[in-house]
Order: sequence, then C-alpha cells, then structure tokens
Amino acid sequence: MKRIIDKSQKREKADFIIQHAQIADVFNLRWRQGDVVVADGKIIAISEPGEFEADEIIDASGKYIVPGFIDAHIHIESSMLAPKQFNRIILPHGVTAVVTDPHEIANVAGKAGLEFMLREIEDVEMDIYYMLPSSVPGTSFENAGAVLTAKDLAEFVHHESVLGLAEVMDFPAVLNGEEGMLSKLKLAQDAGMIIDGHGAGLTSAQIRGYRAAGIATDHECVTAEEALDRVEQGMYVLIREGSAAKNLKAILPAVTVANARRFAFCTDDKHLDELIEQGSINYAVALAIEQGMDPLLAIQLASLNAAECYHLNNKGAVATGFDADFLLVDNLQTMKALAVWKGGKKVAEHGKMITAAPEKSIIETSILHSMHLPKLLKEDLRLPFKGNRANVMQIVPNQLITKRIEANVDVVNGEFIPSVKKDLLKLAVVERHHHLGTKAVAIVQGIGIQSGAVATTIAHDSHNAIVVGTNDDDMLVALNALQEMQGGLVIVNEGEIIASLILPIGGLMTDCSAEEAKLELQKLHEALHIIHPTLNYHLFLTLSFLALPVIPDIKLTDTGLFDVKAFKHIPVEITDGGESH
Repeated sequence: MKRIIDKSQKREKADFIIQHAQIADVFNLRWRQGDVVVADGKIIAISEPGEFEADEIIDASGKYIVPGFIDAHIHIESSMLAPKQFNRIILPHGVTAVVTDPHEIANVAGKAGLEFMLREIEDVEMDIYYMLPSSVPGTSFENAGAVLTAKDLAEFVHHESVLGLAEVMDFPAVLNGEEGMLSKLKLAQDAGMIIDGHGAGLTSAQIRGYRAAGIATDHECVTAEEALDRVEQGMYVLIREGSAAKNLKAILPAVTVANARRFAFCTDDKHLDELIEQGSINYAVALAIEQGMDPLLAIQLASLNAAECYHLNNKGAVATGFDADFLLVDNLQTMKALAVWKGGKKVAEHGKMITAAPEKSIIETSILHSMHLPKLLKEDLRLPFKGNRANVMQIVPNQLITKRIEANVDVVNGEFIPSVKKDLLKLAVVERHHHLGTKAVAIVQGIGIQSGAVATTIAHDSHNAIVVGTNDDDMLVALNALQEMQGGLVIVNEGEIIASLILPIGGLMTDCSAEEAKLELQKLHEALHIIHPTLNYHLFLTLSFLALPVIPDIKLTDTGLFDVKAFKHIPVEITDGGESH
C-alpha cells in the first residue's frame, strides 16, 4: 500500500503509462482525455500528459480505453472447455471477469465437480468468480448425478472466489417455503452474499416472493415488460445474449438513462465456436450500440453495473484506485480489443493471448468416467399409442422456451412413427448417472433434421443422455456411442457415426485445447448440414435445453414429459380421459 501511495504521489516511477487515449468515464458517462497511470496492478492516476514518469510509455492516440468487461452470469461448462482453456479464448475479447454457476458439473459430480472447478482457476489470468449451485438437482422431477444440500455448500462459502448463491431455479420450493431451499437461502444471507434468481415465466406476484426471499437478480427476462417489472421490484436484470437464448434486442427498450444502473449483460450459455469468433460481453456491447444505445451506457452496463451488482468493489471502471483491468479499442461500433490488460499486465493482443499456455488439468477418475447408460434396445424407444392425438413439444429457434401444441401424429401398429414431412420427431432422455434405468420418450417439432439422429450428454441441468431422431436404429447407435465415448456430442446417419466430439470431463467438457476442440466442433456443424441442409439455428444448444423442467412450456426429463407451468408430468398421448396408457 505504501509503495502504491508513493507512486501515486510521484515519489517513485509508475510501471507504465498509456498516453493520449479517450478514456471511458463510466461514472459520469463521458469521454475523458488523459493518461492512464498504472503501478502494482492498480490505476494510480488519470493524469495530464507528462505529469508522471514510468518505465514504459504507450502511445494510444486516436484510441479508446474501456474497462474490462464482466459477464454477470455464465456456465463455463457450456463452452465445453475447462476453466483454464476458457480463460484463454475469452480474455482476448476484453472480458476480464466472469461470474459463473458451476451447476452443470455439480449436477454430474457433486462436491468433486465444484472442487475441480475451483482448482482450475488457481493459475488463470482472468477473474473467475463462482456462485454456489442452489439447484442440484434442479427439481425433484428428474434424476441428476448428485445432491448438494446447504450443509454441502457451507464448506465452500468462505472460498475467496465464491460470491454467493447461484440461480435459484426451483421456484415452487421458494414460494412454498421448503426447508431445504430456505436453508440454502439463509446460508447465503448469513454470509452477506448475493443470491441469483431464475424467473423464467414467473408472474409479478411470484417475483414478489423471490424478492421476499432476498433473491437479487434475474437473467431469464425475454420481454421489456418483464425486465421493467423486475427493476421496479428492486432486482438487477442481466440481459442475456448467448447461443440459444438471444434476448438483448427484446429487452433493450426497457433500458433508460434513469434505470440503466439496474441492468448488466450476461451470456448464460455460449458455445465454443461462437466464443472464439465473437467473444461474449464485447459482442453484447457492440450489438447494443448497433441497436441505438449510447456506447458509454453500453460500456457501463458491461463493466461498472456488473461489478457493483456482485460487490466487486475494485472492478468495472478506469479510475484511480481500481484494478488495472482494461482494453484498448479503436472502433466503438465493433468493440474489438486491440490489446487487453489484466491486473496491470498485458495478456492479449490482436485477439490472441500472449502469456504462456497453462499446464494440463488434473482430473479425478470419477469425473472422467461418468457415463452409466443401460443396455438399450429398440423396445426402449417405443412410444405406444391407442389413438393418434399427442402433446408435442415445439421448439422456438434461438430461445430456451418451448411451446406445448396438440397434433395428430403418425401411428403404425400402435406405435408412434416419426415424420420428417410433418417435422414430428422422436425425442428421448435416458438416465446416465446411477444405473437407475429411467427413460422417457416424447415427440418434438421444429428440430428439422431430414435423416439420422443427434445425441448429447449436455442436457441441462441433470445432464442425462438426450437424443432426437428420425428413426430408432440411428437413435440407438447415437446413445451407444455416447456410452463408449464417456460423454459428448454425436451425429449418426444411416447407421454410421458421421461426426462426434468427446467430452470426457463429466460428459460436459473436453480435456483438449480450445483450438483442437474448435476443429472437431466445425466437423460437427458440417455434419449437421448433411442431415439438415437448411439449418439456421444452434441445434445442439437448443437440444441441450429440451430436458430443463424449469423453463416453459414443456420439457422432457428421464421421468417423463413435464408441463413447466403446471409443474407436473403430463401424458404424451391425449385421450378422452386425458390419461396416458
């Protein structure tokens, strides 16, 4: 502290100075001309030119200095990379911190999964903060790989990288005051931590119950009206722009200069290839500016607002006393980082990391062998019908929500037969954690594949095996491939595996480099166009959310077709008595 004070008072040289830049002042929403003076990882002054001396002088004439961006809510596992590799693809875009919920790996591996994620950040350059998973399992209507109680979470509360309780998804447990959920909420409150929400489809009255429980954020808004309701009730709205859920354009009209401090940006879930090509929060900032938002306001949402929401008191601004986390850009419309500094150290330049690659991760055997599918036969995928009327899950491209529709389906010999012409395909979820043997089959519309099958072990949030197909044979080949691979993504056509990506870390993440994984993912996307020539949405990410029973309208878990609004199982077949057989 004394050394930094001495340098701030010019008794000692600073480490480096960036001169002649336009500096984003996110407190006053103005551009400020000056020099950014850095020492010991901190900004010690914004000065007039020539006022300070330093060991290094950087000329930034004609350029802009912007605070490091913060992703207010992300699941790193959805990048399919372990945190060490995730760090190396996201920092070059100017995202210097993320607040992540590791409930994906926790739903597979429990406390061992959390411990792995915490070990992974010990030598990364960016700040990776964790929220403790509140919903493992997500609901009682599915079988996950683990259960985390408040007692389990208490072991992690005082870890320096833990900020609070992650998205509370089981809203009935909150609103009904269930003891297990209240214990987790109280654990976070007693520790003075923030609690994230998950208000997908909730009414204003239900949000009122969330606020009574101390829940502070929501990233599930899909309309401006929902966003304004949350803000009026004192919440932060995290505007989501990910791979499958793209809500920024719809929510942006709710943001004004008067209420903007209650908004921040997040991605929630974004795939590896898009993260490498687009980045995350930098992309949201550029999109907001394209939609008419003032650049300074967009930058404020992406930095200061997120920092204040999560009590990161030294983050989010290029100002005296703040951590020296910032990026240099020359075009505010594209928000492409020319260089990125983290803690006063230049870590990336022209879209590439300039620091040494990390050592390979050490991973427990149990996490690497998480697949326990039963021996499956065609009979296991049979969907019997007496009539031909069905409850069908209809996807909404580029959204996480689905719609429940009723449709006449093709039935032969008392069994549902998929129809490519009607785009009515078979969807199945199979428990893969504990040899329980539970499985469910339903009908989905909107996937659009013309042949074959697609399967993955990324199936939020319990991450059982999920497969969609035009025929049972290809679906079985895909499921058996997942078992052999110990998890991943696979595409099958006419009995042959035409592309796959092995994800050995809990069936969620690769253990190879980001560059290697990107090449394999590119092959997957090429293969998808073989079975779906007109594909125009993110099929794998959409498929991965069809098993999440907390986002409306209906989803499929390993225990059956689930009506999220009614919060109960419903039959696939619609009969006169309203019951299945």
